[in-house]
Amino acid sequence: MSNRLTRWGVYALIAIAFATACAFLSNWQFERNESRAEQIALVEQNYDAPAEPLGAVIGDDGALDPDDEWRPVTLQGEYLAEEQLLVRNRPHGGTSAFEVLVPFRDSDGRVLIVDRGWVPPGEGQLPDAVPAPPTGEVTVTVRLRPGEQLPASGRGAPEGQVPTIHLPSIAGLVGDDVITGAYGRLVSEDPQGAGTLGGFASPTDDPGPHLSYAIQWILFAIMGFIFIGYIIRTEIVKHREEVEGRPAPVKTPRRRDRDADVEDELLDAR
Repeated sequence: MSNRLTRWGVYALIAIAFATACAFLSNWQFERNESRAEQIALVEQNYDAPAEPLGAVIGDDGALDPDDEWRPVTLQGEYLAEEQLLVRNRPHGGTSAFEVLVPFRDSDGRVLIVDRGWVPPGEGQLPDAVPAPPTGEVTVTVRLRPGEQLPASGRGAPEGQVPTIHLPSIAGLVGDDVITGAYGRLVSEDPQGAGTLGGFASPTDDPGPHLSYAIQWILFAIMGFIFIGYIIRTEIVKHREEVEGRPAPVKTPRRRDRDADVEDELLDAR
């Protein structure tokens, strides 16, 4: 019996450890679902908001408030076309496209990196053609986005290209007073440049599978206890059947007392 109790205790510890892991994973998925819901709410709040001047959203420190992501801003100034850069390996049109970054000098003297769109890859390492931005005085509306991290692999890019939109690195290449807290995805420009670049799709409002995954992990934890309980119950039933299936012990007749035998003989003689 003690062996069975020890074994059942081990089963219970396994179930508790499994349930703890499931609870951790479930909580992680709940947090991801909450974060995704906040992202969707931010897009709904800012994506189609009225455009404001750049200085009303980006202060002198050049930092982007997380609550202002996707907010449209208007710039007036000129493109620095000679400082144009291409971001390689961007997923557009079912291929690894190039996004076209052109610094834009606003009327306040600061430079914001504008992502004008994307072009498909060409025959070689560069696109076959990149539409030029408009020259002279231009009014541009963009949606603000935070910069990206450098590749974890440390990969670089040929001259005139960058591996990611890492704004401090781009600022070092451009050499002007570049805002490093945000860049802008082009919405419109007046006048328009020559040619047409691929545009950007609106952010999806799909919340993802995080909530369903969180519920699944809770169910897995419950199923773990049910499974352990089933194993213990099976062992109990099996042990009971073994006990009930054993043959009954044979009762051996008790030896009668010798004096009782003598008395029986005397009675028989009478």
